Amino acid sequence: MVDLASACLTGGATFLQVRAKQAASGWLLDTTAAIVDRARDADAIVIVNDRADIARLANADGVHVGQDDLAPGAVRSIVGPARLVGVSTHTAGQLEAALREPVDYVAIGPVFSTATKDTGYAAIGLDRVRAAAWAARAAGLPLVAIGGMTLERAGTVIDSGAASVAVIGDLLSTGNPEARVREYLMLLGNSSSAAQISPE
Repeated sequence: MVDLASACLTGGATFLQVRAKQAASGWLLDTTAAIVDRARDADAIVIVNDRADIARLANADGVHVGQDDLAPGAVRSIVGPARLVGVSTHTAGQLEAALREPVDYVAIGPVFSTATKDTGYAAIGLDRVRAAAWAARAAGLPLVAIGGMTLERAGTVIDSGAASVAVIGDLLSTGNPEARVREYLMLLGNSSSAAQISPE
């Protein structure tokens, strides 16, 4: 994971999510701390999926939670006001609830079908992204689109109103994640893509 994160950072990634749901806590702390150290040199942001304790101990920039993780308000009480808190949503009701939480951004998806992680939800498509983007903007929050992102699809997702896209599998599709990150940045601009660093 550290090597993958380093490649993404060298390619220009500015926002990484460390995701390792089944990892032992000690290993995850050491790995996250190493990624945070490399990200500081690149002036990049690192958030940790689910584990507010690891984010705080590793001095990461924040935490991303899903619907079955700690509530955003509970995460905020652990990491404090200075760190980022984001939340994944999959339905209009979940999005509406998330917009009332103490979060810095919301995610919606899966936009397209994906084999990377099983959310239990069907692909929502671009019309739902447009509706979610409008609701997020009205709440003053950026929207991250997740699920099935590829270089070929990312532009249309941004055009549908998402502030950024989260990419996992497609970063590895060419065998050169550094170059793939550069391709995303050329297509979308330097602030429009987030990489999720995950062993799963």
